[in-house]
Amino acid sequence: MLIGELAGLSGASARSLRHYESQGLITSDRDANGYRHYAASTVEVVQRIRRLLRAGFSLESVRVILPCLLDTDRPLQMCPAVAAQVRSLVADLDCRAEELQRRRESVAALIGDADAPAGAPVDH
Repeated sequence: MLIGELAGLSGASARSLRHYESQGLITSDRDANGYRHYAASTVEVVQRIRRLLRAGFSLESVRVILPCLLDTDRPLQMCPAVAAQVRSLVADLDCRAEELQRRRESVAALIGDADAPAGAPVDH
């Protein structure tokens, strides 16, 4: 199939598909005129890539994890490389969540301060 058809079936833009190919995540055959032709199975591969990216994995992590996926509805096989990537993402998400919570508390404290009458003591 041509890149436009793959884009339509996978939900990825043609630009993303070219990027995935440049990163070695998908492959195509080229015609003499330079048109890319993708195997039908590439649709599932692209959908897996997109699911991993939506989950927060980087393309580098996707490169490690992608070969370990059996199908789109099953959990990952936890080979050591995949487990390390998943643990790293979870740790990063935990740090981000803690930082967001601290920021939320700071903003809430500002709102609380703004609601207090002028000159009134503020509890923190």
